[in-house]
Amino acid sequence: MMRWPPCSRSLLGVCTLLSLALLGNILLHDLEVVPRELQGFSQDEIHQACQPGASSPECRGSPRAAPAQCDLPPNSRFDCAPDKGITQQQCEARGCCYVPAEWPPDAQMGQPWCFFPPSYPSYRLENLTTTETGYTATLTRAVPTFFPKDIMTLRLDVLMETESRLHFTIKDPANRRYEVPLETPHVSSQAPFTLYSMEFSEEPFGVVVRRKLDGRVLLNTTVAPLFFADQFLQLSTSLPSQHITGLAEHLGSLMLSTNWTKITLWNRDIAPEPNVNLYGSHPFYLVLEDGGLAHGVFLLNSNAMDVVLQPSPALSWRSTGGILDVYIFLGPEPKSVVQQYLDVVGYPFMPPYWGLGFHLCRWGYSTSAITRQVVENMTRAYFPLDVQWNDLDYMDARRDFTFNKDHFGDFPAMVQELHQIGRRYIMIVDPAISSSGPAGTYRPYDEGLRRGVFITNETGQPLIGQVWPGLTAFPDFTNPEALDWWQDMVTEFHAQVPFDGMWIDMNEPSNFVRGSVDGCPDNNLENPPYTPGVVGGTLRAATICASSHQFLSTHYDLHNLYGLTEALASYRALVKARGTRPFVISRSTFAGHGRYSGHWTGDVRSNWEQLSYSVPEILLFNLLGVPLVGADICGFLGNTSEELCVRWTQLGAFYPFMRNHNALNSQPQEPYRFSETAQQAMRKAFTLRYMLLPYLYTLFHGAHVRGETVARPLFLEFPEDPSTWTVDRQLLWGEALLITPVLEAEKVEVTGYFPQGTWYDLQTQVPMEAFGSLPPPAPLISTIHSKGQWVTLSAPLDTINVHLRAGHIIPMQGPALTTTESRKQPMALAVALTTSGEAQGELFWDDGESLGVLDGGDYTQLIFLAKNNTIVNKLVHVSSEGASLQLRNVTVLGVATAPHQVLCNSVPVSNFTFSPDTETLDIPVSLTMGEQFVISWS
Repeated sequence: MMRWPPCSRSLLGVCTLLSLALLGNILLHDLEVVPRELQGFSQDEIHQACQPGASSPECRGSPRAAPAQCDLPPNSRFDCAPDKGITQQQCEARGCCYVPAEWPPDAQMGQPWCFFPPSYPSYRLENLTTTETGYTATLTRAVPTFFPKDIMTLRLDVLMETESRLHFTIKDPANRRYEVPLETPHVSSQAPFTLYSMEFSEEPFGVVVRRKLDGRVLLNTTVAPLFFADQFLQLSTSLPSQHITGLAEHLGSLMLSTNWTKITLWNRDIAPEPNVNLYGSHPFYLVLEDGGLAHGVFLLNSNAMDVVLQPSPALSWRSTGGILDVYIFLGPEPKSVVQQYLDVVGYPFMPPYWGLGFHLCRWGYSTSAITRQVVENMTRAYFPLDVQWNDLDYMDARRDFTFNKDHFGDFPAMVQELHQIGRRYIMIVDPAISSSGPAGTYRPYDEGLRRGVFITNETGQPLIGQVWPGLTAFPDFTNPEALDWWQDMVTEFHAQVPFDGMWIDMNEPSNFVRGSVDGCPDNNLENPPYTPGVVGGTLRAATICASSHQFLSTHYDLHNLYGLTEALASYRALVKARGTRPFVISRSTFAGHGRYSGHWTGDVRSNWEQLSYSVPEILLFNLLGVPLVGADICGFLGNTSEELCVRWTQLGAFYPFMRNHNALNSQPQEPYRFSETAQQAMRKAFTLRYMLLPYLYTLFHGAHVRGETVARPLFLEFPEDPSTWTVDRQLLWGEALLITPVLEAEKVEVTGYFPQGTWYDLQTQVPMEAFGSLPPPAPLISTIHSKGQWVTLSAPLDTINVHLRAGHIIPMQGPALTTTESRKQPMALAVALTTSGEAQGELFWDDGESLGVLDGGDYTQLIFLAKNNTIVNKLVHVSSEGASLQLRNVTVLGVATAPHQVLCNSVPVSNFTFSPDTETLDIPVSLTMGEQFVISWS
């Protein structure tokens, strides 16, 4: 709870207030109604402050003396002029305080000069009632605000859904307003036990949520007035900590600055840069608390919004419409917060195995012959390639569901040839449909027009914008008819060209003209009373008219959902067309996007800054439930350098989604374009990734069925170590692998943070050369015994540091040029023992692409356990898929004493090796993974 200094939020008159509180409070289980002036103070503080003769300045003098209403600490002032700059006279006419302030250093925005006094009129809580799921109440406002069309009476519903999830909504009871059509859990009764308690302030209305464990205030909306006008909603809260992350999509550090920062959520086509609204909107944040606890808050609202962070610390949501639909997740640790958020928005889809291989694309593969040559060059240079892509080049006049008969005349044959050599194919698909040809010449538009699937303007005609093909119409993916039309177009094109996945770009939606070729109407949707801080200053900048009409509502409400709805439509269409697991990569995203699609971080530039920023971006999207994420390796815009491309390839080998892609006018950057030294370094990174694919695939299974993360920040695993909280230039794969990339030019060392424990260098201690393509390792620090410290590591150009955490077992597999071949290779286990000699791990395996494998039982799941000098596999579930995988090597790290004997299923192993310098035991075996085995040493 934020503590306000004397004369700002004081205990003046607290004795009277306490008496009123004792008379008027309503106690319902964990519910407590408390006057706002008393919230945040303990009963002892109140009692002592109001004793006769108390020396506290708040209790001296007349209890009727009013405090200086405008004497608020600068960092605790909430903006009373969010809509426009105003004069002192205009500010005071709003009933607000006016105090000029200096712009804080390093702040994105300044302290407000015009701000709310504590007495500013707000809503009053009335008719509080207990329900089966929680509580309901009426909120009434007697005095309108300075925004038009205030809704004077509101309904509050509180749902105590689970022990760790609280959900409340604030709506207009008299008129149905737009609500996000996201499937959320249904709750029929109140949770019998909760980790939280609630308090309500009657007048002015406010909600206070505390963690029962320590009484810490996690949400306190009494810090500023509630606004609920037709086109402006504001809800503010104090924060218990300045360590906050989330609120994507933005470019910058993983932890957000609370030094007067504004984050705008309105999806936009723009090359990523800091402090602008980017491609996605995810109104969810996670706060790290003292002691390693954490909580999260999700505002389910898809309208344009600003989120303002200030140093007190506090946060304000400002939305341009919809309702206030708020979820609070109690954790109590950050890993659980993420899982609880995904319980609401949905767990990620399970990608096909081949989707985790290397993808290659370029805007500029202008013919099928050139595309074929690229694949051949990759093979000749011995670089893995699983998926070949094409950008706009393949299309006829840049129109969806067509191909250029001159330059791609043998397009279907090219894709079939890729399949024959164990590779897949993906091409770009933009949502905007060409509308400029004669009737009857372009089936997607003609059929879409006939079926009424396009977004319409104020006259009821398809809204026409301009994108790559020229004049275009925009499908309305909230319309069920559009879903069927899209499915038909995808299926028909797949019958011609048997592609394997969809890359959906330009789906903010992007538009090369403002609004439409005919402009936009002059109305309150195009010119709302509050416009968030969008690039271009208007909601129609680089997109379509906000007032255009869609099946569910206006685009004003649905804009941020466009990419999500297209991803759902594309996922559904691929299931129909291919009958196997879909693979979709989307640029525009919203909360819940990971259920249907992955994401790439857009048009990043080829520079070191963008390389460095890509790490927190990948971590952020994993926290948001979109684990299949990556940046364009070597950059998209501009020309890369050889060193930059090597370092980016090394990091990209540890993006969950690994793709090299660059722009039409940039120099080519395929791996084989560079010197042999650079190629060797890149090849080593590729080999590492392909060897680790079984572990990566298992992590995706955990994300899909348990809501876990794949790439994760250190604080997710080590929340009790505050030193991990701001680390965002390293990443973990699951719990076991720590990756420390080089992110600066001309560096052959890198410093990384190693949480407490033992960390084994994966490349020097696991005999990967047995798999074939890794050169002898450079002399690196092989084992780090950390107390929680920064360590400087050797990192020559051919090296990315990867460390295996003690206590974990990871499965690996021999690399190959495609996953089709690598999946046939033998397996190995790397066993990293703790000081007590224990470790565990997991393998999930199926055919890599079928639907419904969990329901059908067509998978193998194994648990590996090490204890007391013994390693066993536990057969959780075994099917024909994975049962016959061959295990050929087990490397045990952390063996302190040289073994005299090694047994495999009670049979002595004579050719084991042991290194006393690295305490590594290497055991060649010949085992079947799906059969019980026991390996021991003594």
